[in-house]
This record gives sequence, structure tokens and C-alpha cells, in this order.
Amino acid sequence: MRAVVLEEHGGPEVLQLKEIPDPTMGPEEVLVEIVSTSVNRADLLQRMGLYPGPPAEFEVPGLEFAGRVTAVGTRVTDRVVGDAVMAITNGGAYAEKIAIHERMTMLVPDQLPLEVAGALPETFITAWDALVVQGGLTSGRWALVHAGASGVGTSAIQIVKAMGARIIVTASAGKHAVCEALGADVVVDYSAEDFVEAVAEATGGEGVDVVLDVIGGDYVSRNVASLRTGGRVIQVGLMAGGTVPFDVGSLMAKRGSITGTTLRARPLEAKISITRRFASEVLPLVAAGAIAPVIDSRFELSDVASAHQRMEANANAGKIVLGV
Repeated sequence: MRAVVLEEHGGPEVLQLKEIPDPTMGPEEVLVEIVSTSVNRADLLQRMGLYPGPPAEFEVPGLEFAGRVTAVGTRVTDRVVGDAVMAITNGGAYAEKIAIHERMTMLVPDQLPLEVAGALPETFITAWDALVVQGGLTSGRWALVHAGASGVGTSAIQIVKAMGARIIVTASAGKHAVCEALGADVVVDYSAEDFVEAVAEATGGEGVDVVLDVIGGDYVSRNVASLRTGGRVIQVGLMAGGTVPFDVGSLMAKRGSITGTTLRARPLEAKISITRRFASEVLPLVAAGAIAPVIDSRFELSDVASAHQRMEANANAGKIVLGV
């Protein structure tokens, strides 16, 4: 099969499309012929050698995919050949085929084309898990989400609005229209405005219940300043770095919490659990047309380097899809 293989780490030029053996399927796994995958920020970090993937004979990036089941293991009970499925994965999705545990897969709603579905699992599960499962967001409450026009950000806006909560996002000026079209209540230009002040104004000085942050750096202390008493910061990325001075007393005064989280590092059963819950609670919204991936652009797998360059330049608003 064709796959994007990392034989060294560095810039986009190290992404090489090669022929490698088909994956070997275990008894509880299904073999999927991939139709689409997408570029995530973690893929860029892995390419640069900053976010290692799981040990494997070939290092193939890619954290999500959609496709059709072409074979099933001897102990598979819930999937059959021909099923349209999507899933998050530890890696390996920049390829024509992938083997994955059947319980990690979700059936793709009929309303969602497979060419688009490969852009849904990673960012929607990340946003929903951070805001709702770990952050405790409920109807009527406030969320603050940074990088509102990113894949996670556009997913978060839709989830928050679908559940009847309110959301403030930060984004560059050229990407405000995307966030507003999705229903963001307040959009803050992070380069010209202070999001702490914007939060105070929007919430009448109360602060937000949950912050979803992919930035880190000097946002950490400002996130805490934006919290209401008892609020939570869920840290899912560190684009601006993770080593910063921080006044712990400010967190204590808010009786708040900061939780760091990733999907890739969780054990299989934990990933299966969050996938099953997401399928039950959120996929009906996809089937109803209430939420869907925001597609910024499409590239073929053979042009993956250009896709990485687009994300690296922060030019995208929404997801960058790779057609396989």
C-alpha cells in the first residue's frame, strides 16, 4: 500500500510517499481502506521529531481517518465488510489502509460523506472531551476557546452552541467571519485586544466556566484570570510553549483547576470508552446536520507537504483534508 513515511524528522520535505506492506490485522481488529484523513497540529510536531508516535516498523503519521471495512478479525462482532467507519488512532492514517480495534471505530452517519468524515474524529472528540467531559460545560454556561478558527476551535464552537452554552473565542482578524458564522457569541482579535477584558465584559465580570487552550505560554495566567470561581482550564496544546512563570495563588483564589490532557497517550480502553460515549452523545448531532467539520482545503496524499506548509503558516480556517 502507499503511505507517507517519516525516515527522518524535519521540514515538510521529509514527508515521503512510499510503498510499504499492508498492515497486519489482529483478531479483534478490522482492516479499513482509507478514503480521507486530515492534518492535525500534532502531525507537524511528529514530523519535526517533537511528538513521537508509537513504536512501529514504519513511522506513518495521521491521527484520524474515514473509510470502508474490507476485512474483519476472527473475534470481531460489531463490524462487517462494507461498513463506513471513522476513528481516531495513535498514528498510521496517512496511508491507504489501516488496522484498528473494532471498538475504536464509529459508523459514519449517512449524511456525512467519507471524503469529509476523515476530518471529524480527532478535533471533535478533543473539543467535546475537554469542554464537556472534563470541563463540565452545560447549557447556559460560558466557555473560552483559543484558536477559534482552528480544527479544534471550529469543532468547539459547534459543540458549545448545539448544547445551548455560550462561547468566546480568540482568532486573528482575518478569521473572525468563520467563527461568527458558526455562532460564536464573542470573537476577540488576540493581536489587538485583551481577551481577559473581553471575557469580563461579556460575562458581567463573572468569568467563564471552562477554558479550552491550545496555546499555553503567557496565556496560562490570563486563562486563570478569565475564570469564574470554581472554573476549569483544560490544556490540550502548547503552541506557545509550556514553561512559564505562574502565580499559583491566583488559581487558589479562584478555587479553580488546570487539567492537562491528550488523546494519543491514553491506553486503548480509555480511548475506546471516550469514543463509545462520543458516538452515543454527539454523533446524533452529526446525523441531524447540527454539526459538521469545517473544511478549509483539500490536498491529495501525494501533496501532503503542501498541506503541512499551509497549517504551518497558520493559513487555514478549519480542517485540512487529505484525500487518499
